[in-house]
Amino acid sequence: MSELSLPQYNWTIGAGLPLAVIAGCNVLESREEALTVGRVLKQACTELGLPYVFKASFDKANRSSIKSFRGPGLEAGLALLADIKSELGVPICTDIHGPEQAKPVASIADIVQIPAFLCRQTDLVIAAAKAADKAGGLIQVKKGQFLAPWDCKNIMRKIHEVTSRELVILCERGTSFGYNNLIVDPLAISEMQKLGAPVTIDATHAVQLPGADPRTGGASTGGRRSGVSLIAKAAVAAGADGVFLEFHSNPDAALCDAPSCLPIGVAKDLLTVLSAIRNVVI
Repeated sequence: MSELSLPQYNWTIGAGLPLAVIAGCNVLESREEALTVGRVLKQACTELGLPYVFKASFDKANRSSIKSFRGPGLEAGLALLADIKSELGVPICTDIHGPEQAKPVASIADIVQIPAFLCRQTDLVIAAAKAADKAGGLIQVKKGQFLAPWDCKNIMRKIHEVTSRELVILCERGTSFGYNNLIVDPLAISEMQKLGAPVTIDATHAVQLPGADPRTGGASTGGRRSGVSLIAKAAVAAGADGVFLEFHSNPDAALCDAPSCLPIGVAKDLLTVLSAIRNVVI
């Protein structure tokens, strides 16, 4: 399995390495909120010796309702992410939704992320891979809720056709299971690792109940916040190379996926446990 790195930040992910952390906010709500979350996570990861990347979305393009909050958009969002990157001194991860976003995003984000719903969009995947390759960054592809883990080989092949080096991280985020539900199969992690890529677990989105938020009558996604730590711990025990987590200073007031994000106050304790599990596994 490949070992990937962002050398300028001493960030690594792969077999036998410390647990990699990609964590932050679901969506950019404000500079203050992003920095509050980012500072806590950076401090926790520094104390635990874990490589850290700050994550936040500039646009949530796949919301359930047209009235849902989406974020500041590409131009303002990238400016804010560049500011956060400079302020915290950490690499950045953010997702794209159209091929035209790949080049500007890769100029700021060290990890360009492909959302699960869009992982089979060839033009998007190729554009992201080319842009990240040229910029010296990485690409994280979330496995679609509709894919078997071994089907990610087709995504990997597309990327290998257009890039000059290994740069792919695969992310497990649950599989559709009946109506309004997702499940995580721990065996999927090793299956995706067989394809030659490090694998992360998106424990935040894995607890989603798509289109099932009782607060809005199904106009937004529900979630089971209490399950995030359980899924994260199980996935790390199953060999996941990294974790993808989203936090908020006041989760119930979060403007996106409130039922699934964790309070930032639990970050250090959770990462401590996850790091200990990783150390046993490796």
